[in-house]
Amino acid sequence: MNDTPLSGGQVRKINWFYILNIVVLSLWALTILYPFYNAILISLVSQKEYMMTPFMLFPKNITFDAYTYIFNSSRIYHGYRNTLLILLIGVPFNMLTTAFTAYALSRDRFPGKKAITALVVFTMYFSGGLIPLYLLVRDLGLMNSLASVILVYGANTFYLLLMRSYFLEIPAALEESAKIDGANDLVILLRIMLPLALPIVATVTLFFSVDRWNEWFNAMLFLREGEKWPLQLVLRSIVMSTIDDIGSRNVSIRKTVFEDGVKMAAVFITMAPIMFTYPFLQKYFIKGILIGSVKS
Repeated sequence: MNDTPLSGGQVRKINWFYILNIVVLSLWALTILYPFYNAILISLVSQKEYMMTPFMLFPKNITFDAYTYIFNSSRIYHGYRNTLLILLIGVPFNMLTTAFTAYALSRDRFPGKKAITALVVFTMYFSGGLIPLYLLVRDLGLMNSLASVILVYGANTFYLLLMRSYFLEIPAALEESAKIDGANDLVILLRIMLPLALPIVATVTLFFSVDRWNEWFNAMLFLREGEKWPLQLVLRSIVMSTIDDIGSRNVSIRKTVFEDGVKMAAVFITMAPIMFTYPFLQKYFIKGILIGSVKS
């Protein structure tokens, strides 16, 4: 630690350990960010330029052939449509099941609350397995429909416990006053508890939204037609496919397009909405993780 003289007789202390931390973390951040940046660059250059400079920082000649190729195919449009349907229907369904269950398990008068909570926690570590799940979806007649992807994922155990912890912190006197005024449990939940629990409701909604946006595994199990695949499964298919499998209405583009550029363009198109939205919502994620960790 060195002292640097300043005007007026003041001395500023230089903390070299602090500076070293900044340098190391900055370099670490660059190593994390560069693959994303490089993926965008690959989608904007020709195959010849990429072969000449695979670790480029700034492209010399930008081309949008890969994006033209992607948008000439209907797969990305179908993927966005299906993902938005899953998001718009699935997130409210998840919130209803999670909020209703969390509220019931937070009430002392609910019979068997401790046993049911223990069973809910048990499902965090053990599940019935894929084969029983597949047989259940098949017997319900939900195979090859978006309903199988939406309904198979209901209440999330971790998010449920977060909401339950928040409901437990709300004073019981509010509920008792509402009961005296004649309110039932549904009215208390919708008009008192949820408005008071808006921070955790917003947090869990964001969690579910990210989960639904990244939906692909259940879709891979239950959906057979490519037109019903969500965006992430379409991306997986494009990344694992050859250029002839991706499909395009423009034959001239198909002959000259850069295959890795098409794959990186698909990656960027898929992750862009979340990538640009997440920084503005990060504070809610952090708040949600911290809920319940500090008790008054």
